[in-house]
This record gives sequence, structure tokens and C-alpha cells, in this order.
Amino acid sequence: MATQYTEEFKNDAVRYWKEHPELGIAKCAKNLGISKTALSNWRKLYDTNEGTVPTRGRGNFESDEAKEIARLRKELRDTQDALDILKKTIGILGK
Repeated sequence: MATQYTEEFKNDAVRYWKEHPELGIAKCAKNLGISKTALSNWRKLYDTNEGTVPTRGRGNFESDEAKEIARLRKELRDTQDALDILKKTIGILGK
């Protein structure tokens, strides 16, 4: 499972990279214990969001609609799993 970093950590990581351009992204990422890809993505977000890296924690949604969509997707997944089990059971018992 992916590691969840706080917004403060992400902002500090990007500032560290900006303050130490001589190190480059690879060395900065290694010093911080994160991947180059993560640091690069955070930098893009930092630059496009006025100096902050927005972070949504697990279970936090942008809107009530997004929360409802997530709930319905989970319900659909559960229903499809149950349907698959029933189909297999019918196939086994029907023989």
C-alpha cells in the first residue's frame, strides 16, 4: 500500500528541492526517503496551486457527489462479486 504523506511534508520536500538545486531531484528525493516521481509530481502541483501541494487523506472527498460515487462503486463491486459467486455455485450444482 502507498505511503500517505502530509501536506506539510510535501510542501517542505518541494521547498527543500527548490532551495538545493545543486543536488538535483534524485539526491533530494533520496535524502528525503521518497521517489523521484513523487517529488516531481509534488513540484508540479506546488507550482500550479500557488505554493501548496493539496492533499486529500483517505476517506476525504472533494464533494458530496464524489463521496456518493465512491460508495456506489464499492456497492457495485460487492454486488458483482456476489453475482459471480452465485453463477459459479449454479454451475457447480447444475452438473
